Amino acid sequence: MLLDAWLKRAGAERRSVPGVVTDSGTMTWGMLDGDASAVARRLRQDGLAPGGRVGLVMPSGLEFATALFGALRAGCVAVPVDPRLGPDDRDARLGGCDLVLEERAPSASSGVLRVEIPPRAMPETAIVVHTSGTTSAPKPIELTHANWWWSAAGSAVALGHDPHERWLCAMPLSHVGGLSIVIRAMIGGTTAILQPRFDAERVAGDLAAPDGPTLISVVPTMLARLLDAGLRRPPALRAVLVGGGPIPPALLERAQEAGVRCVTTYGMTEACSQITTGGPPLFCTRVQIGDDGEILVQGPTVAPGAIADDGWLHTGDLGGRDDAGNLRVTGRLADTIVTGGENVAPAEVEAVLEAHPAVAEAGVHGRPDDEWGEAVVATVVLREGMHADAEDLRAHVRERLAPFKVPKAIAFAGALPRTASGKLMRREL
Repeated sequence: MLLDAWLKRAGAERRSVPGVVTDSGTMTWGMLDGDASAVARRLRQDGLAPGGRVGLVMPSGLEFATALFGALRAGCVAVPVDPRLGPDDRDARLGGCDLVLEERAPSASSGVLRVEIPPRAMPETAIVVHTSGTTSAPKPIELTHANWWWSAAGSAVALGHDPHERWLCAMPLSHVGGLSIVIRAMIGGTTAILQPRFDAERVAGDLAAPDGPTLISVVPTMLARLLDAGLRRPPALRAVLVGGGPIPPALLERAQEAGVRCVTTYGMTEACSQITTGGPPLFCTRVQIGDDGEILVQGPTVAPGAIADDGWLHTGDLGGRDDAGNLRVTGRLADTIVTGGENVAPAEVEAVLEAHPAVAEAGVHGRPDDEWGEAVVATVVLREGMHADAEDLRAHVRERLAPFKVPKAIAFAGALPRTASGKLMRREL
Protein backbone atom coordinates (compact mmCIF):
# COMPACT_ATOMS: atom_id res chain seq x y z
CA MET A 1 0.00 0.00 0.00
CA LEU A 2 1.29 3.48 -0.87
CA LEU A 3 2.15 5.60 2.15
CA ASP A 4 -0.29 8.31 1.11
CA ALA A 5 -3.18 5.91 1.71
CA TRP A 6 -2.24 5.92 5.40
CA LEU A 7 -2.22 9.72 5.47
CA LYS A 8 -5.73 9.74 4.01
CA ARG A 9 -6.82 7.21 6.62
CA ALA A 10 -5.31 9.29 9.43
CA GLY A 11 -6.97 12.41 8.01
CA ALA A 12 -10.36 10.68 8.03
CA GLU A 13 -10.26 8.53 11.17
CA ARG A 14 -7.87 10.55 13.37
CA ARG A 15 -8.80 13.96 12.07
CA SER A 16 -8.59 15.89 15.36
CA VAL A 17 -5.54 14.06 16.75
CA PRO A 18 -2.32 16.13 16.83
CA GLY A 19 -0.11 14.70 14.11
CA VAL A 20 2.97 16.90 14.28
CA VAL A 21 3.83 19.10 17.27
CA THR A 22 6.60 21.68 16.86
CA ASP A 23 7.84 24.91 18.43
CA SER A 24 5.94 26.86 15.80
CA GLY A 25 2.63 25.11 16.30
CA THR A 26 0.63 21.90 16.03
CA MET A 27 -1.14 20.36 13.07
CA THR A 28 -3.78 17.67 13.38
CA TRP A 29 -3.97 14.82 10.92
CA GLY A 30 -6.97 16.49 9.31
CA MET A 31 -4.93 19.64 8.72
CA LEU A 32 -1.91 17.69 7.45
CA ASP A 33 -4.13 15.73 5.06
CA GLY A 34 -5.57 18.95 3.64
CA ASP A 35 -2.21 20.71 3.34
CA ALA A 36 -0.67 17.66 1.63
CA SER A 37 -3.34 17.90 -1.06
CA ALA A 38 -2.58 21.59 -1.58
CA VAL A 39 1.15 20.91 -1.92
CA ALA A 40 0.53 18.03 -4.33
CA ARG A 41 -1.73 20.21 -6.53
CA ARG A 42 0.88 22.92 -6.68
CA LEU A 43 3.67 20.49 -7.57
CA ARG A 44 1.55 19.07 -10.41
CA GLN A 45 0.60 22.55 -11.67
CA ASP A 46 4.26 23.43 -11.86
CA GLY A 47 5.15 20.44 -13.97
CA LEU A 48 6.27 17.79 -11.52
CA ALA A 49 4.93 14.44 -12.69
CA PRO A 50 4.66 11.18 -10.72
CA GLY A 51 8.12 9.73 -10.29
CA GLY A 52 9.79 13.14 -10.11
CA ARG A 53 12.29 13.66 -7.30
CA VAL A 54 11.75 16.46 -4.80
CA GLY A 55 14.64 17.60 -2.62
CA LEU A 56 13.52 18.80 0.82
CA VAL A 57 16.15 21.12 2.30
CA MET A 58 14.22 22.16 5.39
CA PRO A 59 14.65 22.09 9.16
CA SER A 60 12.50 19.75 11.22
CA GLY A 61 9.06 21.27 11.53
CA LEU A 62 5.61 21.75 10.04
CA GLU A 63 6.91 22.93 6.66
CA PHE A 64 8.99 19.78 6.29
CA ALA A 65 6.04 17.54 7.22
CA THR A 66 3.64 19.16 4.75
CA ALA A 67 6.24 19.14 1.97
CA LEU A 68 7.04 15.46 2.62
CA PHE A 69 3.40 14.38 2.67
CA GLY A 70 2.57 16.56 -0.34
CA ALA A 71 5.39 15.06 -2.40
CA LEU A 72 4.21 11.55 -1.54
CA ARG A 73 0.62 12.47 -2.45
CA ALA A 74 1.81 13.77 -5.82
CA GLY A 75 3.43 10.38 -6.47
CA CYS A 76 6.91 11.86 -6.19
CA VAL A 77 10.06 10.58 -4.50
CA ALA A 78 11.11 12.69 -1.51
CA VAL A 79 14.81 13.33 -0.88
CA PRO A 80 15.30 14.93 2.57
CA VAL A 81 18.60 16.79 3.02
CA ASP A 82 19.96 18.38 6.19
CA PRO A 83 19.88 22.18 5.66
CA ARG A 84 22.96 22.58 7.87
CA LEU A 85 25.21 20.93 5.28
CA GLY A 86 27.71 22.96 3.31
CA PRO A 87 27.08 23.68 -0.40
CA ASP A 88 29.21 20.83 -1.74
CA ASP A 89 27.65 18.16 0.52
CA ARG A 90 24.17 19.52 -0.15
CA ASP A 91 24.65 19.50 -3.92
CA ALA A 92 26.00 15.95 -3.82
CA ARG A 93 22.86 14.71 -2.05
CA LEU A 94 20.52 16.64 -4.33
CA GLY A 95 22.00 15.22 -7.54
CA GLY A 96 19.18 13.79 -9.65
CA CYS A 97 16.44 15.87 -8.01
CA ASP A 98 13.98 17.49 -10.41
CA LEU A 99 12.93 20.15 -7.94
CA VAL A 100 14.34 21.45 -4.66
CA LEU A 101 12.17 22.98 -1.94
CA GLU A 102 13.90 25.12 0.66
CA GLU A 103 12.49 26.75 3.81
CA ARG A 104 8.82 26.47 2.83
CA ALA A 105 6.45 23.96 1.30
CA PRO A 106 4.63 25.31 -1.78
CA SER A 107 0.98 26.29 -1.25
CA ALA A 108 -1.74 26.66 -3.82
CA SER A 109 -0.79 30.33 -4.25
CA SER A 110 3.00 30.25 -3.87
CA GLY A 111 5.46 30.26 -6.71
CA VAL A 112 7.65 27.27 -7.51
CA LEU A 113 10.40 26.96 -10.09
CA ARG A 114 8.73 25.78 -13.30
CA VAL A 115 9.93 22.33 -14.35
CA GLU A 116 8.91 19.91 -17.08
CA ILE A 117 9.25 16.31 -15.97
CA PRO A 118 8.13 13.56 -18.35
CA PRO A 119 5.53 11.20 -16.86
CA ARG A 120 6.92 8.06 -15.27
CA ALA A 121 5.38 5.00 -13.74
CA MET A 122 4.39 5.30 -10.10
CA PRO A 123 7.70 4.66 -8.36
CA GLU A 124 8.32 1.83 -5.96
CA THR A 125 10.69 4.19 -4.16
CA ALA A 126 9.03 6.52 -1.67
CA ILE A 127 11.95 8.34 -0.03
CA VAL A 128 15.69 8.47 -0.65
CA VAL A 129 17.61 8.68 2.62
CA HIS A 130 21.38 9.09 2.83
CA THR A 131 23.44 7.01 5.22
CA SER A 132 25.04 8.80 8.14
CA GLY A 133 28.59 8.56 6.76
CA THR A 134 30.24 7.28 9.95
CA THR A 135 32.62 4.94 8.11
CA SER A 136 32.51 6.20 4.50
CA ALA A 137 30.94 8.89 2.35
CA PRO A 138 27.12 9.03 2.74
CA LYS A 139 25.27 6.81 0.27
CA PRO A 140 21.74 7.35 -1.12
CA ILE A 141 19.40 4.50 -0.13
CA GLU A 142 16.12 4.15 -2.03
CA LEU A 143 13.47 3.03 0.46
CA THR A 144 10.19 1.78 -0.95
CA HIS A 145 6.64 2.32 0.28
CA ALA A 146 6.65 -1.32 1.40
CA ASN A 147 9.94 -0.87 3.31
CA TRP A 148 8.40 1.93 5.37
CA TRP A 149 5.16 0.07 6.04
CA TRP A 150 6.87 -3.11 7.21
CA SER A 151 9.27 -1.12 9.36
CA ALA A 152 6.37 0.63 11.10
CA ALA A 153 4.50 -2.66 11.54
CA GLY A 154 7.56 -4.38 12.96
CA SER A 155 8.17 -1.54 15.40
CA ALA A 156 4.53 -1.57 16.55
CA VAL A 157 4.66 -5.32 17.21
CA ALA A 158 7.91 -4.98 19.16
CA LEU A 159 6.85 -1.99 21.25
CA GLY A 160 3.08 -2.37 21.30
CA HIS A 161 0.75 0.13 19.63
CA ASP A 162 -0.68 2.92 21.77
CA PRO A 163 -3.26 5.05 19.88
CA HIS A 164 -2.27 7.95 22.16
CA GLU A 165 1.48 7.60 21.49
CA ARG A 166 3.56 10.79 21.63
CA TRP A 167 7.00 10.06 20.20
CA LEU A 168 9.61 12.77 20.72
CA CYS A 169 12.12 13.27 17.93
CA ALA A 170 15.16 15.49 18.52
CA MET A 171 17.11 14.03 15.59
CA PRO A 172 17.40 15.37 12.02
CA LEU A 173 14.57 14.31 9.71
CA SER A 174 17.18 13.78 6.99
CA HIS A 175 18.30 10.74 9.05
CA VAL A 176 16.31 7.49 8.90
CA GLY A 177 16.02 7.33 12.71
CA GLY A 178 14.23 10.68 12.88
CA LEU A 179 12.22 10.36 9.67
CA SER A 180 10.86 6.95 10.64
CA ILE A 181 9.20 8.52 13.71
CA VAL A 182 7.15 10.81 11.45
CA ILE A 183 6.22 7.95 9.10
CA ARG A 184 5.21 5.68 12.01
CA ALA A 185 3.05 8.46 13.42
CA MET A 186 1.31 8.85 10.05
CA ILE A 187 0.66 5.12 9.66
CA GLY A 188 -0.60 4.80 13.24
CA GLY A 189 -2.42 8.13 13.41
CA THR A 190 -0.40 9.06 16.50
CA THR A 191 1.70 12.12 17.42
CA ALA A 192 5.27 13.03 16.49
CA ILE A 193 6.85 15.77 18.62
CA LEU A 194 9.61 17.44 16.59
CA GLN A 195 12.37 19.50 18.17
CA PRO A 196 14.96 21.29 16.01
CA ARG A 197 17.93 19.92 17.93
CA PHE A 198 18.75 17.86 21.01
CA ASP A 199 18.87 20.00 24.16
CA ALA A 200 19.34 17.73 27.18
CA GLU A 201 17.88 20.17 29.71
CA ARG A 202 14.82 20.85 27.59
CA VAL A 203 14.17 17.21 26.72
CA ALA A 204 14.60 16.11 30.33
CA GLY A 205 12.08 18.76 31.37
CA ASP A 206 9.60 17.66 28.69
CA LEU A 207 9.91 14.03 29.76
CA ALA A 208 9.29 14.98 33.39
CA ALA A 209 5.85 16.46 32.59
CA PRO A 210 2.78 14.38 33.55
CA ASP A 211 1.54 14.53 29.95
CA GLY A 212 5.01 14.26 28.44
CA PRO A 213 6.20 12.08 25.58
CA THR A 214 5.57 8.33 25.78
CA LEU A 215 8.57 7.35 23.62
CA ILE A 216 11.86 8.94 22.61
CA SER A 217 14.69 7.73 20.37
CA VAL A 218 18.28 8.58 21.34
CA VAL A 219 21.86 7.48 20.84
CA PRO A 220 23.93 6.52 23.91
CA THR A 221 25.52 9.97 24.33
CA MET A 222 22.06 11.56 24.40
CA LEU A 223 20.91 9.14 27.09
CA ALA A 224 23.99 9.95 29.18
CA ARG A 225 23.32 13.67 28.87
CA LEU A 226 19.67 13.23 29.85
CA LEU A 227 20.73 11.39 32.99
CA ASP A 228 23.32 14.08 33.71
CA ALA A 229 20.50 16.64 33.33
CA GLY A 230 18.59 14.93 36.14
CA LEU A 231 16.10 12.72 34.30
CA ARG A 232 14.39 10.55 36.91
CA ARG A 233 11.30 8.35 36.67
CA PRO A 234 9.49 10.21 33.86
CA PRO A 235 5.77 9.63 34.51
CA ALA A 236 4.39 9.20 30.96
CA LEU A 237 7.43 7.66 29.29
CA ARG A 238 6.99 4.04 28.23
CA ALA A 239 10.54 3.62 27.00
CA VAL A 240 13.69 5.25 25.72
CA LEU A 241 14.84 3.58 22.50
CA VAL A 242 18.64 3.59 22.52
CA GLY A 243 20.53 2.79 19.33
CA GLY A 244 23.07 4.18 16.91
CA GLY A 245 25.99 2.24 18.36
CA PRO A 246 27.06 -0.14 21.13
CA ILE A 247 25.60 0.83 24.51
CA PRO A 248 27.92 0.66 27.53
CA PRO A 249 26.46 -1.62 30.24
CA ALA A 250 27.33 1.02 32.86
CA LEU A 251 25.06 3.50 31.05
CA LEU A 252 22.13 1.07 31.08
CA GLU A 253 22.72 0.50 34.80
CA ARG A 254 22.59 4.26 35.40
CA ALA A 255 19.29 4.48 33.54
CA GLN A 256 17.81 1.59 35.49
CA GLU A 257 18.80 3.22 38.78
CA ALA A 258 17.11 6.43 37.61
CA GLY A 259 13.89 4.59 36.81
CA VAL A 260 14.26 5.10 33.07
CA ARG A 261 13.20 2.06 31.02
CA CYS A 262 15.53 1.57 28.07
CA VAL A 263 14.91 -0.59 25.02
CA THR A 264 18.03 -1.25 22.98
CA THR A 265 17.60 -1.04 19.24
CA TYR A 266 19.84 -1.86 16.31
CA GLY A 267 19.21 -0.73 12.78
CA MET A 268 20.53 1.02 9.71
CA THR A 269 19.35 3.09 6.78
CA GLU A 270 19.47 0.13 4.38
CA ALA A 271 16.93 -1.70 6.59
CA CYS A 272 14.63 1.32 6.98
CA SER A 273 15.65 1.94 10.60
CA GLN A 274 15.05 -0.88 13.10
CA ILE A 275 16.41 -4.42 12.66
CA THR A 276 16.09 -5.50 16.29
CA THR A 277 14.20 -3.84 19.12
CA GLY A 278 14.48 -5.13 22.66
CA GLY A 279 16.79 -7.98 21.66
CA PRO A 280 15.23 -10.21 18.98
CA PRO A 281 14.80 -9.16 15.33
CA LEU A 282 11.53 -7.57 14.24
CA PHE A 283 8.89 -10.19 13.47
CA CYS A 284 9.31 -9.62 9.71
CA THR A 285 13.12 -9.71 9.76
CA ARG A 286 15.57 -12.59 9.53
CA VAL A 287 19.09 -12.26 10.93
CA GLN A 288 22.03 -14.59 10.38
CA ILE A 289 25.65 -14.41 11.55
CA GLY A 290 28.19 -14.96 8.76
CA ASP A 291 31.32 -17.07 9.05
CA ASP A 292 33.37 -13.94 9.79
CA GLY A 293 30.93 -12.78 12.47
CA GLU A 294 29.18 -10.24 10.23
CA ILE A 295 25.46 -9.61 10.81
CA LEU A 296 23.39 -10.45 7.72
CA VAL A 297 19.77 -9.35 7.30
CA GLN A 298 16.81 -10.34 5.12
CA GLY A 299 13.21 -9.19 5.07
CA PRO A 300 10.71 -6.69 3.63
CA THR A 301 12.32 -3.70 5.38
CA VAL A 302 15.56 -4.10 3.41
CA ALA A 303 16.02 -1.66 0.51
CA PRO A 304 16.08 -3.63 -2.77
CA GLY A 305 19.29 -1.93 -3.88
CA ALA A 306 21.10 -2.97 -0.69
CA ILE A 307 20.65 -6.72 -1.21
CA ALA A 308 23.83 -8.54 -2.25
CA ASP A 309 24.00 -11.33 -4.84
CA ASP A 310 23.63 -13.93 -2.07
CA GLY A 311 20.25 -12.45 -1.09
CA TRP A 312 21.40 -10.80 2.15
CA LEU A 313 22.05 -7.29 3.37
CA HIS A 314 25.66 -7.31 4.56
CA THR A 315 25.60 -4.84 7.43
CA GLY A 316 29.33 -4.57 8.04
CA ASP A 317 28.57 -4.99 11.75
CA LEU A 318 29.86 -7.76 14.01
CA GLY A 319 27.61 -9.61 16.42
CA GLY A 320 26.20 -12.84 17.77
CA ARG A 321 22.98 -14.45 19.02
CA ASP A 322 22.30 -15.76 22.51
CA ASP A 323 20.24 -18.84 23.38
CA ALA A 324 17.05 -16.75 23.45
CA GLY A 325 17.68 -15.44 19.92
CA ASN A 326 18.61 -11.93 21.02
CA LEU A 327 21.14 -10.16 18.83
CA ARG A 328 24.26 -8.67 20.41
CA VAL A 329 26.20 -6.14 18.32
CA THR A 330 29.90 -5.98 19.17
CA GLY A 331 31.21 -3.43 16.66
CA ARG A 332 32.01 -2.74 13.03
CA LEU A 333 33.85 -5.26 10.88
CA ALA A 334 35.92 -2.45 9.36
CA ASP A 335 36.72 -1.02 12.80
CA THR A 336 38.37 -4.20 14.09
CA ILE A 337 41.92 -3.47 15.25
CA VAL A 338 44.47 -6.20 14.54
CA THR A 339 47.31 -5.71 17.02
CA GLY A 340 50.10 -8.28 17.27
CA GLY A 341 47.85 -10.83 15.54
CA GLU A 342 44.99 -10.30 18.02
CA ASN A 343 41.60 -8.80 17.11
CA VAL A 344 40.25 -5.96 19.24
CA ALA A 345 36.71 -4.55 18.99
CA PRO A 346 36.88 -0.80 19.75
CA ALA A 347 33.39 -0.82 21.26
CA GLU A 348 34.50 -3.27 23.98
CA VAL A 349 37.36 -1.01 25.06
CA GLU A 350 35.12 2.07 24.88
CA ALA A 351 32.57 0.43 27.18
CA VAL A 352 35.26 -0.25 29.79
CA LEU A 353 36.65 3.28 29.58
CA GLU A 354 33.17 4.78 29.89
CA ALA A 355 32.59 2.72 33.04
CA HIS A 356 35.27 4.83 34.75
CA PRO A 357 33.53 7.47 36.89
CA ALA A 358 35.56 10.33 35.40
CA VAL A 359 34.88 9.44 31.74
CA ALA A 360 31.95 10.91 29.85
CA GLU A 361 32.81 9.56 26.37
CA ALA A 362 35.52 7.49 24.75
CA GLY A 363 36.52 6.74 21.17
CA VAL A 364 38.94 3.92 20.35
CA HIS A 365 40.68 3.22 17.05
CA GLY A 366 43.77 1.67 15.54
CA ARG A 367 46.96 3.55 14.69
CA PRO A 368 49.68 2.15 12.38
CA ASP A 369 52.55 0.76 14.46
CA ASP A 370 55.86 -0.72 13.31
CA GLU A 371 55.96 -3.27 16.12
CA TRP A 372 52.29 -4.30 16.50
CA GLY A 373 50.92 -3.62 13.02
CA GLU A 374 48.21 -1.54 14.68
CA ALA A 375 48.22 -0.04 18.15
CA VAL A 376 45.06 0.43 20.19
CA VAL A 377 44.67 4.13 21.05
CA ALA A 378 41.85 6.12 22.65
CA THR A 379 40.48 9.65 22.83
CA VAL A 380 38.59 10.46 26.02
CA VAL A 381 36.24 13.23 27.15
CA LEU A 382 36.23 13.68 30.92
CA ARG A 383 33.19 14.60 32.97
CA GLU A 384 33.02 18.22 34.03
CA GLY A 385 34.86 18.79 37.28
CA MET A 386 36.49 15.34 37.33
CA HIS A 387 40.08 14.29 36.70
CA ALA A 388 41.93 11.20 35.50
CA ASP A 389 45.23 10.89 33.65
CA ALA A 390 46.18 8.42 30.94
CA GLU A 391 47.84 6.00 33.31
CA ASP A 392 44.78 5.97 35.61
CA LEU A 393 42.62 4.98 32.66
CA ARG A 394 45.08 2.42 31.31
CA ALA A 395 45.19 0.78 34.75
CA HIS A 396 41.37 0.74 34.82
CA VAL A 397 41.28 -1.08 31.46
CA ARG A 398 44.15 -3.42 32.41
CA GLU A 399 42.14 -4.69 35.41
CA ARG A 400 39.23 -5.66 33.16
CA LEU A 401 40.56 -6.67 29.74
CA ALA A 402 43.38 -8.66 28.21
CA PRO A 403 46.73 -6.81 27.98
CA PHE A 404 46.61 -6.48 24.19
CA LYS A 405 43.33 -4.53 24.50
CA VAL A 406 44.80 -1.86 26.77
CA PRO A 407 45.28 1.41 24.82
CA LYS A 408 48.93 2.14 24.09
CA ALA A 409 48.11 5.85 24.24
CA ILE A 410 45.19 7.94 25.52
CA ALA A 411 44.51 11.51 24.41
CA PHE A 412 42.02 13.93 25.94
CA ALA A 413 39.55 16.17 24.10
CA GLY A 414 36.61 18.46 24.81
CA ALA A 415 34.34 16.52 22.43
CA LEU A 416 34.37 13.60 20.03
CA PRO A 417 33.50 13.96 16.32
CA ARG A 418 29.92 12.89 15.75
CA THR A 419 27.34 12.95 12.96
CA ALA A 420 24.20 15.09 13.17
CA SER A 421 22.39 12.05 14.59
CA GLY A 422 25.01 11.59 17.32
CA LYS A 423 26.98 8.63 15.96
CA LEU A 424 30.73 8.51 16.59
CA MET A 425 32.80 9.27 13.47
CA ARG A 426 35.65 6.95 14.36
CA ARG A 427 37.48 7.56 11.09
CA GLU A 428 38.01 11.21 12.12
CA LEU A 429 39.68 10.41 15.45
